[in-house]
Amino acid sequence: MIARVPLAGVDAFARYEAAVLPRLAAYGGELQQRLRNADGTIEIHVVRFASDAELAGFRVDPVRLASAPLLALSGAIIEIVDVAPVA
Repeated sequence: MIARVPLAGVDAFARYEAAVLPRLAAYGGELQQRLRNADGTIEIHVVRFASDAELAGFRVDPVRLASAPLLALSGAIIEIVDVAPVA
């Protein structure tokens, strides 16, 4: 996931993540790496789910859905990229 967050939305985005990222484990998700630039306007997450069904469950998690207004308030533009390891 790549998030591009306007500077004015960094705080709201951080609050959204604080609510949502702990929910990953409930769906078998694992945050493998989290990267952020100096001012918090770009954030990259490498997240692993064992199956598409687990990812689908996370996407409809009640806490995640209830936190959606924070994500909207942040103004973040989110890009989801499905990737695999390269040998």
